[in-house]
Amino acid sequence: MKSIDLTRQKVVALRDVEAAAKAGAAEVVVCSRGVVTPSARDFLQQRGIALRKSEAPAATCNGCRGCSGCKRNAPAVPASASDLERLFHSPEAEAIKAEIVNVGRKLWQRMYVDGNGGNISYRLGPDAVICTPTLLSKADLRPEDLCLVDLKGNQLLGPRARTSEILLHLEIYKAVPEAKAAVHCHPPHATAYAITGRVPPTCVIPECEVFIGQVALAPYETPGTQKFAETVLPFVKKHNTVLLANHGIICWADTVTHAEWYAEVLDTYCWTLMLATQVGAPITYISPEKASDLLDLKKRLGLPDARHDMKECQLCDMPEAGVIAVRPSSCAAASGAATSEDVDAIIQGVTDAVMAALGAQHR
Repeated sequence: MKSIDLTRQKVVALRDVEAAAKAGAAEVVVCSRGVVTPSARDFLQQRGIALRKSEAPAATCNGCRGCSGCKRNAPAVPASASDLERLFHSPEAEAIKAEIVNVGRKLWQRMYVDGNGGNISYRLGPDAVICTPTLLSKADLRPEDLCLVDLKGNQLLGPRARTSEILLHLEIYKAVPEAKAAVHCHPPHATAYAITGRVPPTCVIPECEVFIGQVALAPYETPGTQKFAETVLPFVKKHNTVLLANHGIICWADTVTHAEWYAEVLDTYCWTLMLATQVGAPITYISPEKASDLLDLKKRLGLPDARHDMKECQLCDMPEAGVIAVRPSSCAAASGAATSEDVDAIIQGVTDAVMAALGAQHR
């Protein structure tokens, strides 16, 4: 079996594995701390070429001290400027940049962003994220405007300053390994819920049930701060879409386009509910039994939902007739703990019941 040694490269891109394939490789060996781009991995899988992490000593791993043969506890050598440039301008990165530009234009055309609002990102590698810059309309984005940052938010490359809200995206990437892309925007109908402290009810439209499900609401914090970024952490493992109180929404997915789809699905759902109240007839709901079928489909698709593992939660909100906004469910939090609004509602309900009983005794 012919093996090609690529351990001297900290970033292994598509062109590298294509060259290895042309050389007749049945296996490629990479440094365990190196970055193998997704397009390179896909190519190797399609060609049936094995990918192996290096077991070589440090001397043969081009200084990559993270390889299994290297000294223990030694710090990893950061990627050089040339490595970062190579990654940022790789064919895969250029394709992602084009997709980000296209999605930014869609967000602007749908009026989900205004001024320089909203931001988009894609996790290109273990510690490399492409993101939109600050102070630029999403309608005017060009591939050359985009930035490269690490998971701490440090800007590595790009002619413009990175978005001030990148920390929000990075917290999601660190908490949810399957998250590859994130879109933050301010769609008006969904944001209308976010500024009222309410969420849309479940079990009305199948598409929203499958792709979004029960909507979470993160508390307000000043945008751009670390506290703001951390507000979504109780929710993002079980929700791909979160309302941001008094602000907008954040969606994550496997691609930038899919994250934008979730924004479309949620805002259209909220808009449809608002229109339904003008019809003059009560909204009909999907039965819990049929909703269970949709939840099973969602699980097969690998999409998150807080209701997957919480049997005690109602699948459907079933609010009173004409009500299209409900309090966020305690099931929305990954911890399962009740929200302060849930507690307030319970206390108010008990108080009302006690007062009604006392009133009946004195009649």
